[in-house]
Amino acid sequence: MSSNLATKLREGTKKAHTMAENVGFVKCFLKGVVEKESYRKLVANLYFVYSAMEEEMAKHRQHPILSKIYFPELNRKNSLEADLQYYFGANWREQVAPSQAAQAYVNRIREISATEPELLVAHSYTRYLGDLSGGQILKGIAQRGMNLNGQGTAFYEFADIDDEKAFKNKYRQAMNDLPVDEAKADRIVDEANAAFGMNMKMFNELEGNLIKAIGIMLFNTLTRRRATGSTELVTAE
Repeated sequence: MSSNLATKLREGTKKAHTMAENVGFVKCFLKGVVEKESYRKLVANLYFVYSAMEEEMAKHRQHPILSKIYFPELNRKNSLEADLQYYFGANWREQVAPSQAAQAYVNRIREISATEPELLVAHSYTRYLGDLSGGQILKGIAQRGMNLNGQGTAFYEFADIDDEKAFKNKYRQAMNDLPVDEAKADRIVDEANAAFGMNMKMFNELEGNLIKAIGIMLFNTLTRRRATGSTELVTAE
């Protein structure tokens, strides 16, 4: 029995996806305005989120549902550690802490892992498919925007995946084949929308840093028009 979960997730998160792309920090990023202080704070937050998600997914790697989408080659924790070392230096661990929004995100991941682990599918989908879909474009934007010399963007590099397009197809097929009923599929879609919301809160927290760096007038100019949400760059595809 096919659950068509990947298809349901794509359709069921379209509105949230558009909303995420219209957060000011994201709109500025997509237009090439990347400020190093706010970006490194984002990398630190993502480190805590992915560490929690990957730890919980590993705990459930024998789970009848999660085992079918458990692909360690997607893991981002080590890449984020490399980026944090680049931005903060060797003692980065003493300098980083999750923001309020990132901590709430981490808490939610831990909570569902303990109570309803199937919902981790939603978090895996929301983050990893977004990373695979827009990663190379976002990597280029970050490198140009911050004048990087090839370092500081390990997060966007999937060294263990040779063909990202083929892998995305394999991942979506595995999602569509998951043995979940209609009610569980709906719960997973709801959780994916909640995950988009958690990502948006992390982005919103960073706007203050960005406005301080580029000025309110430029920020308002860059974020005035509403995008339609078709870039597949922020989270999920």
